[in-house]
Amino acid sequence: MKGKVLISILVLVLSTLCVYSQDSRPNVVFILADDLGWADLPVYGNEFNEAPNIERLAEEGMTFTNAYAAAPVCSPTRASIISGQYPARVGITDFITGHWRPYEEVIVPKNRTQYLPQNIYTIGEAMKDAGYATGYFGKWHLGNDADHHPASQGFDDANIVQGYYNSRVTPDREEYANERLSDRITHFGTDFIETNKANPFFLFLAHYDVHVQLDADNDLINKYLDKEKVDGYPCNAIYAAMIEHIDRSVATVVEKLKTEGLNDNTVVIFFSDNGGLISRFDRIPLVAKSKEDIYRDNPLKYIASSNAPLRSEKGTVYEGGIREPLIVKWPDKIRPGTKSEALVSSVDFFPTLLDLVDAPLPSDQILDGKSLLPEFGPGNGDDQRSIFWHYPVYHHGEPAGAVRKGNWKLIENLVNRKTYLYNLKYDISEGNDLSDLYPDKKQELLSLLKNWQKDVKAEFPEPNPHFDKNRRYEWGIHPDRK
Repeated sequence: MKGKVLISILVLVLSTLCVYSQDSRPNVVFILADDLGWADLPVYGNEFNEAPNIERLAEEGMTFTNAYAAAPVCSPTRASIISGQYPARVGITDFITGHWRPYEEVIVPKNRTQYLPQNIYTIGEAMKDAGYATGYFGKWHLGNDADHHPASQGFDDANIVQGYYNSRVTPDREEYANERLSDRITHFGTDFIETNKANPFFLFLAHYDVHVQLDADNDLINKYLDKEKVDGYPCNAIYAAMIEHIDRSVATVVEKLKTEGLNDNTVVIFFSDNGGLISRFDRIPLVAKSKEDIYRDNPLKYIASSNAPLRSEKGTVYEGGIREPLIVKWPDKIRPGTKSEALVSSVDFFPTLLDLVDAPLPSDQILDGKSLLPEFGPGNGDDQRSIFWHYPVYHHGEPAGAVRKGNWKLIENLVNRKTYLYNLKYDISEGNDLSDLYPDKKQELLSLLKNWQKDVKAEFPEPNPHFDKNRRYEWGIHPDRK
């Protein structure tokens, strides 16, 4: 009997020593959707699409209602996440390579580089320097060549997909080659977890769903074609199926964490890179060729989604273009099922992760964001900070900049310099310009915006000597693509 007691005590002591000898810092899994709108998910009120695993993530974590991408398109937002800087400071303000209208009223600035500059100290490098294994899988869109690949930007393991829904990955990799792209990216991630489960890791999964051209598995599409439709939402079955593909990816990753006993010590972050797309900017069908028969004689071959009650869509600085779903789960640290109204920008993820892993901030690189760790507690949301946007190009609207402070938001048209003031607490749809009623508030926010533009060295459109009002809406080939 005494021997059994001694053995039990010895096992307990050895187990305790083993636990304290391991690095107890949390793992981090960052899952990024592409073009997924704030209003697309059931957790934000959508009544047609289904995402039960993302809902479960929200039930086990915190849902942010005022989270924003730093830009209304992919590359600049991704640059903001990886660099911790506003896109205007990085010099990437449009997708790579960018939009171009050669006969418009103004010539828009080009990206300073068509890749993430190598002198940027990335979140991958920071996490690696902190002792983390780092992995990046999926869409990168910040430079495809070897010098600008995530493998050269701090990620130990990285496979990126070049071209939308293209099965070719770089570096080349044979595993899961016959799987749907979302599943393949997911399995790259779960393999990475398996390989690095004994030590802290940072995994970044970047999906292509729900970007056009719309495509999904037929069984899921048929499920949503047969489902009862809801008023006020397009209910595009292919789009809904793509959301469910992302949802399944979340389930696979979370289940892997649980199977490996890592769930309780892993932070899972779910986010999107910009607002939802309503229709393509070039007005062509947005359904993949293999699925054209589904909506051949139906307007839904041109309509992906709706961001209502938010105004407009991807490619604008209205709420529909920049407000994003954000869910963070951190067991025992974030109270399950909580919501935060704190103002959040994608520039915040870099300082947040450094704070989370107790790593120092870089001494020679400005970080424009703030750590969100204080927001993870109850009642700590900061809803009075100022966050900014600079989108000086044509897309679904005209070049514009914006600032939000508290409930107030100001938009400046960068072509005619007109300004518009909205109070999002009472007018989330941005339908009532309050500039004339609150001139002092308009001037306050405009001054904030001007000072910020100067600080980040924002570049602006210039008059176009070749302006042709009869051809102004024609899309041309971007000069950097020639």
